[in-house]
Amino acid sequence: MSASKFVTPPVVLTIGGFDPSGGAGVIADVRAIVQFGCRPAAAITSLTFQNTNDFFGATHETAESLRAQIVPILEETAPAAVKVGMLPTATLVLEVANLIRDHGLPAPVVDPVLKSSSGGELMEPEAIPVLLRELLPLVSLLTPNIPEAEVITGMAIESEADMRAAAVKFSEMGAHAVLIKGGHLRQSLEAGTHKANDLLYNEGNVTVFKGEWIDTPSVRGTGCLISSAIAAGLAQGATLEEAVHRAKEYVAEVIRAQLTHTATRV
Repeated sequence: MSASKFVTPPVVLTIGGFDPSGGAGVIADVRAIVQFGCRPAAAITSLTFQNTNDFFGATHETAESLRAQIVPILEETAPAAVKVGMLPTATLVLEVANLIRDHGLPAPVVDPVLKSSSGGELMEPEAIPVLLRELLPLVSLLTPNIPEAEVITGMAIESEADMRAAAVKFSEMGAHAVLIKGGHLRQSLEAGTHKANDLLYNEGNVTVFKGEWIDTPSVRGTGCLISSAIAAGLAQGATLEEAVHRAKEYVAEVIRAQLTHTATRV
């Protein structure tokens, strides 16, 4: 087969934490990136110590060691998209922002990971103001869940109207686009009408992506999966709305598959 027959897939660079159990972090990112037909490259910000049930701690990279991971990648390839996950310290937030500016990297999809599913603290409080000041103006999309959006905006988010108000607040804080994931919405939980509806605010335009709530406690890393899948969609040339739609469908399929697998084992 001649070399002309080969098509090089777009590269998606993911920057985030390493979860040894494989449920979240860059391992989950790589799964989504490959699923969407892209080639993954990865840099680690933190080595976490956890399994599917508990979080035991972490050791974080320095700005120098993170840059040492990423610069050699950029010397031989130009990422078509960048996804950023766990940034545990203010120093690492600033370094990622500097790398994006210094190397003209694509505006990243940023998942502002504050806690692990088991409750472990993944971002120091001092890092949040640096995220807002240095990184937020550079991102193509921010993808917080409800608790993360509440911490960052300082707003209580209990309804879809609150999600819309929080999205506007993110815009005022410098975000070009934000996807607020509604799986933790208290109003629907309390009313027994729980849905997995996400709200995308993109340069003033609002799109609500409706979804079925699939009740399975065994799936971790869904935030990693959807943000990486969105980045891969953007790398393939999709619009932001198209990329979010495809990524949301993909995550729902992953959750359904896990639910079926769990039921079969039982």
